[in-house]
Amino acid sequence: MRLLIGALAACLILAGADGATAADPSRNLQSVPGWEAVGRLNIGGRNMCTGALIAPNLVLTAAHCLFDQKTGRAVNPSSVKFEAGLNGRRVKASRMVSRVVLHPDYQFRPQGQAQIGYDIAVLRLDRPISSSEIMPFAMASAPQRGDAVGVLSYTYVQNNRPMLEQPCHVLAKQAETLVMTCRVEFGASGAPVLAVNPGQAPRVVSVVSAKAAMGNKRVSIGTTLDRSVEMLIRRAG
Repeated sequence: MRLLIGALAACLILAGADGATAADPSRNLQSVPGWEAVGRLNIGGRNMCTGALIAPNLVLTAAHCLFDQKTGRAVNPSSVKFEAGLNGRRVKASRMVSRVVLHPDYQFRPQGQAQIGYDIAVLRLDRPISSSEIMPFAMASAPQRGDAVGVLSYTYVQNNRPMLEQPCHVLAKQAETLVMTCRVEFGASGAPVLAVNPGQAPRVVSVVSAKAAMGNKRVSIGTTLDRSVEMLIRRAG
């Protein structure tokens, strides 16, 4: 299996305009109960990623989002804002980040190199978001090959409305990495990969790390949630 991989943390000026499209990407959000727990990460007012609330004061995202892609320097946590449930000009809750905890085995790679392998981080918010306002996502073990999943993300082409890619499927699983049929765009780094089953609340099973090509087929790469995520949560909380 040969993959051509590109990191998804987009460098862009975040647009403030509420531009509507003919096909509203948020039209299927009702199929993801509690989707407001997904939010845009505004990094220094210029870069963006996606994150998911997993506790009232904790957000799960991709580790490479917390580095300057050109210099390789870690970004200042206080320059990162989590905008939960952003949909058009409305934000369900907005918080600044006070602390960043990276997976202990993650190593940042220079721009142009694939950011996969332990690409996961937990962010602590400066103030909790009440569970009565937004219910955090629960987490679950990694899906297996053939399992159906979904991805909910913000992207540079639609940076103020979440886009839902569902259903898509797991093509392969190797160690901490998933290859999925989900089609994602720049800005989706850190987006939650969700197990969405009828009658059950969606659960986060992976975090989007990169987009890739397998032959002429577009795929995405996800980092699974291994046991070290519990350690990250303890350190961040």
